[in-house]
Amino acid sequence: MGKNNQLPPQEQKRNEAYNEYVKQVTPTHNTFLNMVKAFLLGGLICVIGQIIVNVGINRFGLEKEDASTWCSLILILTSVLLTSFNLYPSLANWGGAGALVPITGFANGVCASAIEFKKDASDIICTRSKKPRKIKGFR
Repeated sequence: MGKNNQLPPQEQKRNEAYNEYVKQVTPTHNTFLNMVKAFLLGGLICVIGQIIVNVGINRFGLEKEDASTWCSLILILTSVLLTSFNLYPSLANWGGAGALVPITGFANGVCASAIEFKKDASDIICTRSKKPRKIKGFR
């Protein structure tokens, strides 16, 4: 290997084969389609939020601030329920950032972390069984 940085033919073939393999296994994405999906899902979430606010103001006689607070609570609750039933990840997979940017994405992140912790906590917390389980990670 001199100043021209040429690799031996065997290494060049290996690198070419590797580059071909990477090209085959790397998923391709349609950026425009992903942006449209994110726009549609994020817009749908916002439209639902606006409907909740309008119903709160017109139907229940709430002030705009109170209706907005109820809107946030209802969207968070809906997101938590969808996450609990393992439906929100499918929405987020389809809509990308459209599902993750609004307040529902925050609620999904908090709820998903709590669910994951509960799964992990079963290894740490002793149950009501007569023989306590060994706590992982501790001596």
